[in-house]
Order: sequence, then C-alpha cells, then structure tokens
Amino acid sequence: MPKIHQEVTLNAPPSKVYQAFIDSKQHAQFTGAPAAIDGSEGGAFSVYGGQVFGRTLELVPNKRIVQAWRAGNWPEGAYSVLHVELSESGGKTKLVLDHDAVPESAHEQVSGGWKQMYFDPLKKFLG
Repeated sequence: MPKIHQEVTLNAPPSKVYQAFIDSKQHAQFTGAPAAIDGSEGGAFSVYGGQVFGRTLELVPNKRIVQAWRAGNWPEGAYSVLHVELSESGGKTKLVLDHDAVPESAHEQVSGGWKQMYFDPLKKFLG
C-alpha cells in the first residue's frame, strides 16, 4: 500500500494548528462536522460524525500527532497510521503528513480528502 505524503504551510503558529487537530470544539468548527477527541495519548477520537475514528498513539505538544486511524467504510480491522509533524517557519506552520497503510481501495479518496476536508478548511479557520 503506497504511503500518502503531503505538505502544507499554514498561516498560524504550530500551537494553533495542533489545537485545531486535538480539540473537539475547534476540530468541529473548522471541519463543520461533529468531533469527539480525547486530547491525550491513548485517547479515542471520532471525527466527521463518526465516519473516521481511532486512537491517539503519540502526542508531542505543538510538534507531533500520531494516530491509529480508520474510516468506517474500510474493511473490518483495517487501521492506518497517521503521522502529523508541525514545525515553525517565520510565524507560520509547515505541516508534514504521512499516512501509512491506507487500504488500496480508499487510497485515492483519502489522499484527496486531506486537502479538501482538512487543509482547505483549516486555512480558512486559521485566517
């Protein structure tokens, strides 16, 4: 299964980007969909009204988020691993996303979904 690798620069410091990913209220605001996120390592999350869910494996505040991540329409037991790395560059955030083990049948949808469902709305949310 090919890895999804994407990079985007966001017009906000890493702390704001990090919070948008792990805070239920902010996540729901920028995506426009219900989110329930336990913002701690080992905590469960459910976003897009339960269409995507999993557990947070590692958190390094304002720097890294690693999650076991799956969509509800994937084959039973299929989980992927999402790595989000944040670094500051001139008051902005460089976000590097690596998404491993996405089922082949969902690869194109998930790859396009990161831009459409996350990065574009996140840019608007952060200003």
